[in-house]
Amino acid sequence: NANTTYPYLANGKAAGFKASMFLPSYREVNNKNDIIFSQIYNDATNTARYNEFIAAQDITKKLNSEYGSIQKLYTRQGDVLAFCENKVLKILASKDALFNADGNPQLLSSTNVLGQAMPFGGDYGISTNPESFAVEEYRIYFADRFRGAVCRLSADGITAISDQGMKDWFNDNLETANALVGSYDGKD
Repeated sequence: NANTTYPYLANGKAAGFKASMFLPSYREVNNKNDIIFSQIYNDATNTARYNEFIAAQDITKKLNSEYGSIQKLYTRQGDVLAFCENKVLKILASKDALFNADGNPQLLSSTNVLGQAMPFGGDYGISTNPESFAVEEYRIYFADRFRGAVCRLSADGITAISDQGMKDWFNDNLETANALVGSYDGKD
């Protein structure tokens, strides 16, 4: 079109986006500590945008690599729990925490899909055994093969329940076990 103008750089070449540009560095990247999230489902318009990953927007939540790879994600009370090899974290969803001088968090509304990642106390993770995960009401159970412990995550944080009379047995046997399958029997 003769009426269309294009921006030019000093060298006389056209500036701007080229749809046919070749990206020689395009390759698969496996980030074991990142959570990538898509667009949302909009109730008002009944539009599902789950398959849209817009790279121009900040769609990645990066976790500390010291925690090991993410093995399991679980939602609880509107937040996301990330079970990593060496740590369990609570990731605030659609909110951030502002910490007061006394160390207590004050929750604030946020436009972030995933806010701050706060690790639970204790040096326990789910190792590389997400199959050891089990839930009963508000309590979560999992095994940490690396530390020889079976743990419970509840309102008061993480407790190594295997320390109650069975610490040596679990410490001796978890590391060499063929499978660590978590389950919960609700019968008394």
